[in-house]
Amino acid sequence: MVTLGCENVTFSNIKAIVFDKDGTLENSSDTLRELAIKRARLIDAQIPGIGDPLLMAFGLLDNQLDSQGLMAVGSRQENLIAAAAYIAETGRAWPEAIAIAQSTFAQADDYLHNAPASPLFEGVRPTLERLQQADVQLAVLSASTNDAVQKFIQAHQLEAVFPVALGHIDDGLVKPDPALFHKVCQQLQCAPQDVVMVGDSGFDWQMARAAGAGGVVGIRWGNAALVPAGEVDVAIADLQSLMVV
Repeated sequence: MVTLGCENVTFSNIKAIVFDKDGTLENSSDTLRELAIKRARLIDAQIPGIGDPLLMAFGLLDNQLDSQGLMAVGSRQENLIAAAAYIAETGRAWPEAIAIAQSTFAQADDYLHNAPASPLFEGVRPTLERLQQADVQLAVLSASTNDAVQKFIQAHQLEAVFPVALGHIDDGLVKPDPALFHKVCQQLQCAPQDVVMVGDSGFDWQMARAAGAGGVVGIRWGNAALVPAGEVDVAIADLQSLMVV
């Protein structure tokens, strides 16, 4: 067990840290924006006029991705259901709306399949290596699909850093369900109170709180003031603020 220091806050008797992926470790805003645009255009090609409302639903405004919008923090399934709801509003039956959303999402996935991986935020790799050398277990828990999480791990050669890495699980569990956090803790063989959660969204923080995590760290790269006061134990602007005391 170690004591973690973060700004003016310390977390004692910590065995592990669980990280969100998008917006926490990986600067994926450009990739997510491109994926949202591709999905909306494919649906608009079948149902003209629906593209712009869909982009707003996905969390794109003036071509900027909302870091707390559906595309940024929601699971693939949640995005698909939202798209299907917009399609259904045009008069399509629900089975048809779901089928259109599933088909276009699959096409968008194929289109971006060979796209390069999003970059890590500056300083992420040395911070992870420093924590690992201090015998802190590290894990990833993301709203992305399991395939996307594994692609991230492999692209950045982080297999040895993150022996535990979970994406969206097809058993009905999505953030902020605390059962997701408990599942990661079980794989780490740690009690929740021995684990700190680091994430950039309200879903991360709510999940960790409800699960009884040993600490909740909110991160907004470049501006910690964007983390709502009271929702986390400490807010940071970069991962280098997280240190073993």
